[in-house]
Amino acid sequence: MTEPAEIADRAYPIAEGLWHWEVSNSNIGGATSSCHELAADGEAVLIDPLRLDLHWLAELPRPTAIVLTAKVHQRSAWRYRETFGAEVWAPKDAPPADEEPDHRYQEGDELPGGLQALLTPGPEPVHYCLWHEASPSVLFCSDLISSGADGALHFVPPEYHDDPAETRHSVERLLDVPFDILCLAHGAPVVDDPKRAIRDLLAR
Repeated sequence: MTEPAEIADRAYPIAEGLWHWEVSNSNIGGATSSCHELAADGEAVLIDPLRLDLHWLAELPRPTAIVLTAKVHQRSAWRYRETFGAEVWAPKDAPPADEEPDHRYQEGDELPGGLQALLTPGPEPVHYCLWHEASPSVLFCSDLISSGADGALHFVPPEYHDDPAETRHSVERLLDVPFDILCLAHGAPVVDDPKRAIRDLLAR
């Protein structure tokens, strides 16, 4: 999916060294798309990046790397690679993107910023979540689930997934990962007991 036209008007801090911004993405019917920057281990990593107002972008640490969780989340990666010289990391065996990434990763690999790759199929076979272990630990969850205006978690609609049953299984396995903050590719982060929010979703 090519770069959305929309530009986020500001970034919001979530925790020390962690920011979030979002747009109403016309590429997906105006639904919310979100992205993050993580500053850790001497790196500043853009995760599934979207365009951000230049004033706010200048207020954040200069990106040193870009990590994509799936081919469909290339978004503004190539723009930011050209602007900042930040190398792009993308999943091994993912479908071809608009441009060739600088690096390919697979499950268990450690990525820039101390991120670890977790294979979470369902939306498509090659689909990843990212985990940052240091306190507060953060799970960056791609297209498995989203957060709505009501603050509750929801499964991304099954018509957008190759295997909805596998998506559910991937979400169940996330409960085995220790994390304090849940960051989503679609919707606001969950900072208040995110595992309870996932359990509530699975129970519905």
